Amino acid sequence: MRKYEVMYIIRPDLEQEAVQAAVEKFQGIISNGGEITKHEVQGKRRLAYEIKKFRDGVFVLVNFTAEPAVVTELERIMKISDEVIRYLITNDVA
Repeated sequence: MRKYEVMYIIRPDLEQEAVQAAVEKFQGIISNGGEITKHEVQGKRRLAYEIKKFRDGVFVLVNFTAEPAVVTELERIMKISDEVIRYLITNDVA
């Protein structure tokens, strides 16, 4: 299993319950074949530039260990999810 880090930005116009549901959905995907070591919802922040007509976003940072197949599935789901406006999955070297 490898260490990964994912940072994703959720649309700011969603209700708190919808944000929590999206976070739990992505946690479930990771937990299905991996283990979450750190999870942090950083809250609503101003974006450096406009993304999909949004100026703000809810930032979420997750560190986890998983097999590459889990990362592929997570990326596929984030790509088609309407809640996520931007995401980045990287190998965690620390």
